[in-house]
Amino acid sequence: MSQDLCFLPATELRARISSKEVSPVEITRAVLERAERLQPELNCFITLCGEEAMVQAQTAERQVMAGEPLGLLHGIPLTVKDIVNTRGVRTTFGAVPYRNNVPDEDAVAVARLRAQGAVLIGKTTTPEFGSKCLTDSPLFGRTRNAWSAARTSGGSSGGAAVAVASGIAPLAIATDGGGSTRIPAACNGVVGLKQSNGVIPHSQVQDAFGNQTYVTPTTRSVADTALMMQAMAGEDASDPWSIGLAVPDFIEAATPSGDLRGRKVLFCLSPPGRPVASEVAASFRASLERLAGLGAELEEFSGEGFDVEPIWRAINHTVWRSRFEPFAEKHGDELSEAFLRQLALAANVSGVEYQRAMFERTALFRRVQSLFTRADWLAMPTLTRTALPIEQDLFGAIDIDGRSFDNLRPHWFPWTMPFNMTGHPAISLPGGFDRDGLPIGIQLVGRFRADAELLRLAAMFEASSGLLGRWPG
Repeated sequence: MSQDLCFLPATELRARISSKEVSPVEITRAVLERAERLQPELNCFITLCGEEAMVQAQTAERQVMAGEPLGLLHGIPLTVKDIVNTRGVRTTFGAVPYRNNVPDEDAVAVARLRAQGAVLIGKTTTPEFGSKCLTDSPLFGRTRNAWSAARTSGGSSGGAAVAVASGIAPLAIATDGGGSTRIPAACNGVVGLKQSNGVIPHSQVQDAFGNQTYVTPTTRSVADTALMMQAMAGEDASDPWSIGLAVPDFIEAATPSGDLRGRKVLFCLSPPGRPVASEVAASFRASLERLAGLGAELEEFSGEGFDVEPIWRAINHTVWRSRFEPFAEKHGDELSEAFLRQLALAANVSGVEYQRAMFERTALFRRVQSLFTRADWLAMPTLTRTALPIEQDLFGAIDIDGRSFDNLRPHWFPWTMPFNMTGHPAISLPGGFDRDGLPIGIQLVGRFRADAELLRLAAMFEASSGLLGRWPG
């Protein structure tokens, strides 16, 4: 029974709790037992808060039995990436110098999920300050893929995706600054959404106006993502891009009904010169056929102008250097070589070069906007190949179908970084599996602020794929 509870979607748990068929205590106990059993193998948690979670679950159970009004997520287990503040629960940012840091308040997104009754069971692993696409740190070691201990979880929200995929908790808060939600979602076969700019307030970001990072949901199903979105979205005074935004009915939008007749999807396999593994390409073609089977008109678009890693790096690493250079000077002996090398990459970026990159960011936004004058959605592979080996180095070569390529980022995830900079919503969904049984992701992109419409497409694709319910052994 406990195993069954661990893999039920949050939407089903919500219904069973409401009908008193199952208790929040029973659910919380089951996922905590699973977390403790799998943690030595997967290493996806930096902190488990079992005692606090059971107290929350007991309170939730009493409220159910008393007939009190229940929140959207009443009694449902939640994990939070260790880069997002949680009141009274250790938040290390994956960095040794912060190993004993305990925030005084929740991030806005966390507070909203707690207010809707979610039960926090633990903090999931992240590389130092979410700084790379692999989840490892001197503080906790490596997080392993939910499907294969020999593969990486992806990053930087690797722990979040692994916890969801392995049946520990159905809901996870992640973050995404260049693909950090969608990369591990694709690696572990789960749903990872990077919403439009401002839809979910980001109360921790220092440069709110130039921000390209997002606090995001990671779940096993599109319906569960919609449930999280409903609770997390809405304006907050801390985030200027959130002010004035109405909250649509995400839950209703994620109902897979109707078809796609009269709608168009533009697709592209990769930017020019970026190779894609043959099995990923085959899975992508099959995914496009599913969209066509739903009635969508398909048209290929050119990937020219989308190889944007140099622009992303100039902006992102300059932000990191501004934030962390004094910190690194003080604590350099406790930080990883990869983190320090990334800070050093911004040392030669001048103010003029940074501003030119910002100009290019605006040009990229307009390029994407021009595509949406021709179509309703965009589609592309989330990653060019499946999860990398567990020992992969950020500055090492990447192997794609037996060929070796330098510079991991633009060769593995060329399609995730653009939409951090433009603010368009982008979701990674399970699209298939390779011959080794590793997940392959497809990324769908929606119009700016049309997140509910993107969830509708994602729900329809998910229903047509037949992959929902296939999880690691």
